[in-house]
Amino acid sequence: MDWPFLARTAGELLTGVPLTLQLTGIALCAGFVLAASVAALAHNRLAPLRWLARLYVGLFQGTPLLVQIFIIYYGFGQIEYLRSSFLWPFLAQAYWCAILALSLNTSAYGAEIIRGAIAAVPRNEIEAAQAMGMSGFLLRRRIIWPQALRYGLANYGNEAILLLKATSLASVITLMDVTGIAYRLVSKTYRSEEIFTIAGMIYLSLTFVIVGCVHMLERWLLPRNRV
Repeated sequence: MDWPFLARTAGELLTGVPLTLQLTGIALCAGFVLAASVAALAHNRLAPLRWLARLYVGLFQGTPLLVQIFIIYYGFGQIEYLRSSFLWPFLAQAYWCAILALSLNTSAYGAEIIRGAIAAVPRNEIEAAQAMGMSGFLLRRRIIWPQALRYGLANYGNEAILLLKATSLASVITLMDVTGIAYRLVSKTYRSEEIFTIAGMIYLSLTFVIVGCVHMLERWLLPRNRV
């Protein structure tokens, strides 16, 4: 076992962790906002808005994330209107293209998680709150959203883990995250087994951190789980 090589490799791969966490964190936050908006459209009384929400979810769930990244990074540059718009300084950078693709993709899955969590709120509790005079925003803030958060938290935690691993695809558009650095090291040393094993261990460690955070949040939201 070449321990000095493994130590140097681990050190270089760890320099990609901040970018991996940035991509995950920003895409998760932006994706949640989009997901909540799409979920709201999915519950709208107007049928065209519900169809639009279904189309959005179907579009991003039905196409590979890698294809979405390629379309945004390479395809948007072919559109003259976008090249002359205020968006181009962002869309010309691989960093923002990756965040946009990751945010759109995770929002489609997040919208379904939120929709399912809201649907899981017991109907009798909503009716009881309505009988007490609650409606509209007050009903959502006090009854629906708190319970939907508890029901959907575990699934959204899983989505965060999937998003973390999906950031590895950003390396195909030149971003030097953990996977991007691993590719660069392999091209120099041809020692793919050791390098990707260490990269996998880094992703595994980050996954454990997310799982721990989700469990802590669950314990805080569900007092009965505190033992």
